[in-house]
This record gives sequence, structure tokens and C-alpha cells, in this order.
Amino acid sequence: MGRGVTVATLMPAIFFGHGNPMNAIEHNGYTEAWQRFGQQTPRPRAILSISAHWYVPVTSVTVSTSPRTIHDFGGFPPELYQVQYPAPGDPSLAQRIQQLLLPLDVTLDTSWGLDHGTWSVLKHVYPAADIPVVQLSIDKVKHAAFHFDVGRKLAPLRDEGVLIVGSGNIVHNLRAYAWDRRPRDPYDWAVRFEATSRELMQSGEFAPLIDYETLGQDAELSIPTPDHFLPLLYVLATGQQHEPVRFPIEGTDGGSISMLAVQVG
Repeated sequence: MGRGVTVATLMPAIFFGHGNPMNAIEHNGYTEAWQRFGQQTPRPRAILSISAHWYVPVTSVTVSTSPRTIHDFGGFPPELYQVQYPAPGDPSLAQRIQQLLLPLDVTLDTSWGLDHGTWSVLKHVYPAADIPVVQLSIDKVKHAAFHFDVGRKLAPLRDEGVLIVGSGNIVHNLRAYAWDRRPRDPYDWAVRFEATSRELMQSGEFAPLIDYETLGQDAELSIPTPDHFLPLLYVLATGQQHEPVRFPIEGTDGGSISMLAVQVG
């Protein structure tokens, strides 16, 4: 830990339920668990993040040497807008991703940076911001199977010292969220869908999750839009045969946001 990776090290891949942006500046059970993950995981040479908040009609990868910290939200306290996560970029990793995804046309992007789906979590995982970070966009016009296939093509990066991070929420329904921040028990449909998802992941049955729209009303309520769910598919797709899936972090925020973390490897 903290000594770098060797050629023989297979990095894990992890999906974080990032939840409320305020987690960036709060100390709670989730942020403490994110910190523990960073302490207990071999130090990666770089991080590839697939965040729910870069959801655009194209596949792009950040190529900036100094990606900006994007405050892509509104109505929060001033101190949240003052947070900076000055991690360096990694143009060579961006080009490697471009190569791995051929013949898919991947744009090298200089305008995006690190959105809160990335930095609100990494601020706790790697607070020194000294590990290069690259973001890959989620192409909003593509179907879920496309995203799983992209994740499978990215899997070799785990052998190259790259930590692949997906950031979203398995259950993410803001219309049902308790915005007054009072504790609220999770909705029954949220509990059921998370339980179904966990069972499928642990049994290695990813096809129903890729085709999540067939999973009924619980899925409709849990995934009203796909942006927060799709990063999970990238992470699952990087797994090797018979590699275990674990859930190092659990919980629900506001009744309708699952904070579940899903780790492969």
C-alpha cells in the first residue's frame, strides 16, 4: 500500500455509489469507507473514472495534463464550490484507451475535467490528489450492451496498474428523495431492486442487469434515467471469469439513493 504496483498486480475495479455532492466535505460512514478503500488497495499508477455526470452523445476521454475541477451542481453551500481536486491528467493513458476501444471513434477531449462524480469520492480515497486521473464519457445515445462491451475492452488496464472506477448509484431516484435531509427508511422498491441486483452480480448473471428495462417496476423506479446505473456495467465488464464480486460499502440515502459500492477483484 502506497508502494506502487508491479507488473504482476491486478488492480481491482470498483463502482462507488457517490450520492449527495456534500459527501465531498462531510465526514460520515461512506466517506470513511472510501478512505479505507484507498488505504487498503495497492496504489495505482493512474485512475480511469466513468462518472454518471459526463453523459453526452459521444465517447470522449479527457487528455488534459491538468484537468479542472468541475462544480456541476447548484444550490449547495459556498464551501462546496471552493473544493479543488488538482490531480494531474494522463494523456498517454487517454491515448491507450483510444487504442483499446478501436474501431470505436473516441474523441480526445480538452474541455472537460473532473466532475463531482469523480472528485467528491476521490477526495477521500486519495486526498493528496497525486495520482493521475482520466475520465471517459458515457455515450447517452448508446444502449446498455454497448457500455458493457466498452468496459470489457478496458479490462486490460487492470493489468497495467490502472484503477477503473465507476461512479453513480444503483438506485437513483431524485423525485422520491428526502431533500429535507431527515432520515428516511429506504423505499420497498429500492430495497428489492438492490437485493435483486446483488444476487445477480454475485451469481455472475450480468445479462439481466444489462437488459435492466425487463426487470419490472422496481427497476423503473430505481433507474428512471440510465446515467447513474451505466457506470456499474463498465466495472462489472472488467471482471475475469470466476472473479468474486464484493460489496464493501452499503447504505441508502434519502430513501431513494443506494450508496452500495461494488468491487471486482
